[in-house]
Formats: sequence, C-alpha cells, structure tokens
Amino acid sequence: MKLPPKTPSESRTTITDIVLPGETNPIGNMFGGELLARMDRAASITARRHSRRIVATVAVNNVSFNKMIPLGSVVTVEAKISRAFNSSMEIIMDVWIEDRENGIKTKANEAIYTFVAVDETGNTVPVPPVKPETELEKERYNAALRRKQLSLVIAGKLNPKEATELKALFF
Repeated sequence: MKLPPKTPSESRTTITDIVLPGETNPIGNMFGGELLARMDRAASITARRHSRRIVATVAVNNVSFNKMIPLGSVVTVEAKISRAFNSSMEIIMDVWIEDRENGIKTKANEAIYTFVAVDETGNTVPVPPVKPETELEKERYNAALRRKQLSLVIAGKLNPKEATELKALFF
C-alpha cells in the first residue's frame, strides 16, 4: 500500500514558551537538557502529524547550541519534517529567541532528530513520503539521504561503496 506524499507544511509544529528560573543554570541561561526536551516534544508532534501514528525518538542526530538563551527569553521551536524513509522520519528544528525590547527573532540553535512510526504493538509501520516545496525544503530533503547513508556506514550497516549519495560528494 503506497501512501500519498505530504508536504512539510502539513505537519509543521511551532512551540513558543518563556524561560523560567527553574529552567536555568547558575549563570541564568537555559539548561541544554530543557531545550532538548522542548525540541523533542515539537519534533514528536511533527512526526505524529506526518505519519498519523504513534512515534518514538530513535536518534538525536545533531544538536548545535550556538547561542545562550537567558532567563526570561521567549523561545520558539519550529519543527519540520525533512524526509521520510520506510518507517522513519527526519525532523529538523530551528530554535529562535525573541529580543525583549524590539521583538526581533534571532536563531539560537538547531537540531535534527529521527523518529520512527509504530503500531500499537510497537512494530514499525510505513509512513508517507515527503514532497518538499520550498528551496530550503528541497535542500534539507536531499541532505537527509546523505545523513542517513553516513549514519548507516558508521554503524556498519551499509558498505561505503554502496553509499551513492556520499560518494557523489567526493568523486
């Protein structure tokens, strides 16, 4: 059964919240773990919306803490699916903080998580393919295959000679 493709905008998730005192370290910046939890929630909602299934986090592929997030900051996590494979989905998140005085948003962090869709017994189930629309979505879609191949090569599950997308980068 082939599922119809879905666009990233159909499952896009945005979560906005404020950084409270109990979520900060001794110098008044948000704990990394707190941000990871917020990103995991946003990504899981995106994966669930895309698959319409129960989803589980499989991997935190990449997290970049580029900018400290101070106490009282308004934080927005934007999550979008970049690509779906058989039962797995790569979700990319951009984290923004809003300036208190002028409202200008600055990108603070980004992350890539992988989720898998499962049925009620925990068995993996197929998910719809992704149909990217914007240039950024197309770039992220293509890069997702390279990231997946790299991960499989590192795990010993794919022969480097069969990693066609990775080979294309070097040869």
